[in-house]
Amino acid sequence: MTAISASLDGEGRVLTLARGGETARYHAIWLRDNSPDSSTRDPRNGQRLITMADLPPDPKLTEARIEGEALAVSFAPEGLTARFQLGWLIDHAYDRPGNPERGRLPAQAEAWDASLAGRVPTGDIARLGADRRALRDWLAAIRRLGFAKVTGLPAVSGALFDIVNLFGYVRETNYGRHFEVRTEVNPVNLAYTGLGLQAHTDNPYRDPVPTLQVLACIENSAQGGENMVVDGFAAARRLRSEDPAMFDLLADHPARFEYAGSAGVRLASRRPVIELAPDGELVAVRFNARSWAAPTEVPFDLVPAYYAAHRQFSEIIDVPAMQVSFKLAPGEAFVVDNTRVLHARKGYSGAGTRWLQGCYADKDGLLSTLAALEAELGAAP
Repeated sequence: MTAISASLDGEGRVLTLARGGETARYHAIWLRDNSPDSSTRDPRNGQRLITMADLPPDPKLTEARIEGEALAVSFAPEGLTARFQLGWLIDHAYDRPGNPERGRLPAQAEAWDASLAGRVPTGDIARLGADRRALRDWLAAIRRLGFAKVTGLPAVSGALFDIVNLFGYVRETNYGRHFEVRTEVNPVNLAYTGLGLQAHTDNPYRDPVPTLQVLACIENSAQGGENMVVDGFAAARRLRSEDPAMFDLLADHPARFEYAGSAGVRLASRRPVIELAPDGELVAVRFNARSWAAPTEVPFDLVPAYYAAHRQFSEIIDVPAMQVSFKLAPGEAFVVDNTRVLHARKGYSGAGTRWLQGCYADKDGLLSTLAALEAELGAAP
């Protein structure tokens, strides 16, 4: 590590770290709040032992010195001395220019389109279970692209749970622990018919939505029925590049989604089609024509423009150049980040059979497993 020096401003309210030609500043209140000492954080699990009310309202730094790979700082009026790892401080630096771009991608995300077809990340289930590096790389691909495939599953009912067991837990819903995707008589959901389905995110009427979906193939001899996926973040960014005002309409006003297809079930949510963090970063896309409900939160004068924006976004999603298409064989599956990647299905005929099983899980388990693997093995390439 390049030599680092530390200095304090005249009032002891700001610490500056200098390394080469770069500097990073830290406020005394931020350092005191994040102190790693045993009176502030439990040394076993890192959880905070104090509340904000326990912090001095205006702490000051009285001393700062480099001790090898650590920085020791002393605080007044408490007389507390804390030692921060320099690597941790560098990783958590917040003194940097903001990115004002509205609709920007999260730091570890990569937008994609139909060109992804030749490089879809794929993992063999046996190898993912036995090789921690292979599992790390596969999970990292889902974090980056929001989508990955699995091969080598037994073509039997329930095999999809082996995928979820790699990183987390099944999210049970009113559809059960898993659901069958095949033609039914009097279906409670259009997914259980042979109709084609436009690219969509699942269950937008839930709050929160299941953040991961797994679909595994058991039988697939029907004509048609290919799956398609679309990067919702790429579609949102394309909309913004084509018409920023339309992007803003879908991001700034909540849509409504509803589902009441089963006895005793009345689900509804109120969220924007394109969800942004307060700093403008993309958070989620919710898009599902089957569950779209009457919008009532859009100002009267903006309703025609809002519908035009929704139509434009829908047309972008339908553009073949935005889609990756594939047909699952028995024993194959795919995982999508349901807050980002839309999935679709072409219609299929009554000849042959098509039987997929699906289930939901949550992204926090996947990201937790990935973080633990990267802490153990290093970041994925």
